[in-house]
Amino acid sequence: MTPRPWRFAFSHISRRLWAGGYNYQRNLFAALDRFLPGEFVPVVFAGTQADESELGELAAIPGVEVVRSEAFDGQPGLAAALGFGLDRGAAAAFRAARVDVVVEAARFFGWRLPIPAVAWIPDLQHRSLPQLFPRTARWRREIGFRVQIASGRTIMLSSESALRDFRAYYPHARNQVSVVRFATQPPAAFLNTDPSEVIAAYNLPARYFYLPNQFYRHKNHQLVVDALTILKRRGVDVVVCASGSTEDRREPGYFDLVNSEIQKRGLDTHFRHLGVIPLPHVYALLRACTALLNPSRFEGWSTTVEEAKSFGVPLILSDIDVHREQTAGAARYFGVDDPAALADHLTQLAKLSGEPVIRNVVPHQDDDVRAFAASFAATMRQAVRQG
Repeated sequence: MTPRPWRFAFSHISRRLWAGGYNYQRNLFAALDRFLPGEFVPVVFAGTQADESELGELAAIPGVEVVRSEAFDGQPGLAAALGFGLDRGAAAAFRAARVDVVVEAARFFGWRLPIPAVAWIPDLQHRSLPQLFPRTARWRREIGFRVQIASGRTIMLSSESALRDFRAYYPHARNQVSVVRFATQPPAAFLNTDPSEVIAAYNLPARYFYLPNQFYRHKNHQLVVDALTILKRRGVDVVVCASGSTEDRREPGYFDLVNSEIQKRGLDTHFRHLGVIPLPHVYALLRACTALLNPSRFEGWSTTVEEAKSFGVPLILSDIDVHREQTAGAARYFGVDDPAALADHLTQLAKLSGEPVIRNVVPHQDDDVRAFAASFAATMRQAVRQG
């Protein structure tokens, strides 16, 4: 008799609030369907007000189920999970959906949860860059991670860099820890969008650098503005196209601060922000850009870098450990506080680039995505065995 597939729970991650997390889920579910068909059923739990189009895109992936429940409107059961050991509303929803293992992503369901749980900790930015967090937000994250560790959760990290941080910040933790390195599988349907049409629709030049990062302060957009200011003084005409949400609950006015600098320095034609754009447009702009740019001060495992790698896009990246890990040295690097070095890289690549090209998925991408699916599956099985 064929065993039934393992059912794992994952709370819906809003693309508007965290595009990288949403894309992680979408890629993970597609990878499991492709390389481990019939072995896992991802069950996405969403609040009653969750975005219909986002959930529809996830539900369109074979095997994925979506459950809407008031228990996932915000975090109504958090106080009970911390005080009494169980988020009863969420636990009831998991039982009703016959879930075998729960993935906790920025939410704790209680140490008395009667279902094995894996705590996904994408990064420990609040420890490495505490100044970027309001005190309450920093302590909320810290308490959440500590109770997950104390509850004996299997810990899932996204990089060896995150593992080093975890060992340094929680040296006494004895939890099972696994590193599941994210890899992307560009949906075939997204590749049907003609990049030249997208470029024309946004009135972009044929050559541009692409920066698809949400406007959080740690993403370091200001450094790009400073580099473009240097290039303007040098008389070098470079366009950086940015996309992504401007919403940051930690610092609501950050986008306005960066945008005011762009206006004040007369960089409107050099820094183009498109806002949140459809994912097929993101892939189209990636495939045709001169290079991907990521100036971030901190990443757990950069989704934008991974997506660019899947097409063999040249990379200009901040010189942080995880970027080195992701690219094995196959990128141009600059210091997170060195706009002149970034300006030099932009100049060199702008001069080197010939006719614009439209790239396709690199041949070895299947191997990376297969490894991602297998590593995640092994982590789920380990958590269930531990009970």
